[in-house]
Amino acid sequence: MSELVIFSLVFGGFFVLRGIAATVFFYFILPEGDRCPNCDGVTLRVQSKGWNTLLPFVRTSWCYECDWHGLLRHGPLTPVSPTREFTKTP
Repeated sequence: MSELVIFSLVFGGFFVLRGIAATVFFYFILPEGDRCPNCDGVTLRVQSKGWNTLLPFVRTSWCYECDWHGLLRHGPLTPVSPTREFTKTP
């Protein structure tokens, strides 16, 4: 084999491995659950066709308290409190 081909394969292999290592590292630093990383409020799940197709192992979320939007790992969800019944006042 030519030295140029060997160099290209090794250099390209390191480039691909660097991308895979960065992806795994950034996956593990994503917050887990449904809490906002900025204000610790409960986030809402948002359907994003692009992100959900490309990365099905994360959830796209939006915080309505501080307007943060981003990706979170799947994890424990905040329990829903019982709903209050509203009555009309005469």
